[in-house]
Amino acid sequence: MISGIVLAAGLSTRMGEPKALLDWGGEPLLSYQVHQLKEAGCDEVIVVVGHRSDEIQRAIRRLPCRIMLNSRFQMGRAWSLRLGARAVSRDAEAIVVLNVDQPRPAALIRRLLDEHRQEFAATRPEHDGHGGHPVIISGWLRDEMLVATDEDEGLRGILRRHADRIHSIAAGAESLVDINTPEDYREAAAQSNVF
Repeated sequence: MISGIVLAAGLSTRMGEPKALLDWGGEPLLSYQVHQLKEAGCDEVIVVVGHRSDEIQRAIRRLPCRIMLNSRFQMGRAWSLRLGARAVSRDAEAIVVLNVDQPRPAALIRRLLDEHRQEFAATRPEHDGHGGHPVIISGWLRDEMLVATDEDEGLRGILRRHADRIHSIAAGAESLVDINTPEDYREAAAQSNVF
């Protein structure tokens, strides 16, 4: 069982509009993310929403995913990670964690999943010495995800605690794309040729 979690609860303050609803090749960015995770081999996809959740849920109501509402979205990203971890199957061997503002093609996700092994705490792409996304977390770390806090740096803290068991795979610059501002959005869309 392979599970995917898309974290999409944030305020999108610097963007000025919900990143989940940005047009990405003719569909909302969140729809793109769900489709790519499914195409890559995820058996289930959990989407965690928060800010403007009604609008986002309407946009994705027909997608093959489960939606979790983070009513504490203003308290930090760790709450979303915890909710997502609670929703994934207890039988999950691997959990793909991806933020909505990090569009990744199915081919990259599939490659990471193919390279992941249970003895690894995590598998992640790396480009020019920088860790990228998505991160594949071994299912045996689900319990740590369930108690992650922002004070302990959430997912980053979990990865730091298991740094000696992280498998990194060389990847292209697309593994570092992070859309926070309108300028980031324009650059990412141009690089990905989605329009």
